[in-house]
Amino acid sequence: MTTSEKAAPVLDHGDLPGLFQAADEMSVVGQRRYLRAVRGRLLLSVLAAVSAAFTIPAGSADVAAIGTALFFVGALSVDILVLRSHSNQAWYQGRALAESTKTLAWRYAVGGAPFQTSVPEADADRVFVDRLAKLRTDFGSVPLLPSRASAISERMRSLRNADLAERQQAYLSDRIEDQQNWYADKAKFHQRQADIYQRLMLVCELVGIAAALARAFGVVTFDLAGIVAATVSGLAAWTSARQHATTAHAYVVATHDLELVREHLRHHPDEAGWAAAVADAEAAISREHSTWRSSHGE
Repeated sequence: MTTSEKAAPVLDHGDLPGLFQAADEMSVVGQRRYLRAVRGRLLLSVLAAVSAAFTIPAGSADVAAIGTALFFVGALSVDILVLRSHSNQAWYQGRALAESTKTLAWRYAVGGAPFQTSVPEADADRVFVDRLAKLRTDFGSVPLLPSRASAISERMRSLRNADLAERQQAYLSDRIEDQQNWYADKAKFHQRQADIYQRLMLVCELVGIAAALARAFGVVTFDLAGIVAATVSGLAAWTSARQHATTAHAYVVATHDLELVREHLRHHPDEAGWAAAVADAEAAISREHSTWRSSHGE
């Protein structure tokens, strides 16, 4: 294919519907807030264990015990804040809404079913807008910011009006290959994180054994083993929240699924076959998103 044949418009973040942009932003904000809260709660719990291991008398009171109570109050406050803000729901549901919208946009833009190029533009637009409205209803609990973007951008229309070869090239490179590369990079990241936290927990457990023996033989007089146990519990809770190993496995599987999808898409020279193949490809991507939501308790 020549350079001129590769000039079909591609869809950047700003070319997707405003619903995608709003949901994507809310998901990022929700994830940031939720993980920050989890980190804060776990840190406060460890600090409470550290404070509880000591006794610092000040008159008739124990300053260390007061500190322990304050740390637990802080952890409780963070838990209440998470429950009231629903930041984890904003993360999960916002991501699901964003990806569902993105799937519709790509189907429309490259002539995938049910937006085949044989369908009149007005009818395709109506079906697309109706699908967006249904998504917004299905994910009505997702808080969204205002948007000035169009439901159907000019770039989406331009790509839809390109010839089949251009749409195929754009979809294969900028949707399938891009998504496959994203999964591969994220799989490596999550596997590295899983390995790091697994090693940290092993080290802490060894330190805990040494701390318990040191206390048993009078080498230390405070509850060092309790501090280490709280640290191990914190690390376990963090890895549970991040789901590094589970997510890495899911993303590895997704890369291989998309490898097969990409090869399948290369062998559809007519519009009818192409429309069905795109629908199958987007269904495969949607299955991964459903798996991700299930792994995060949705």
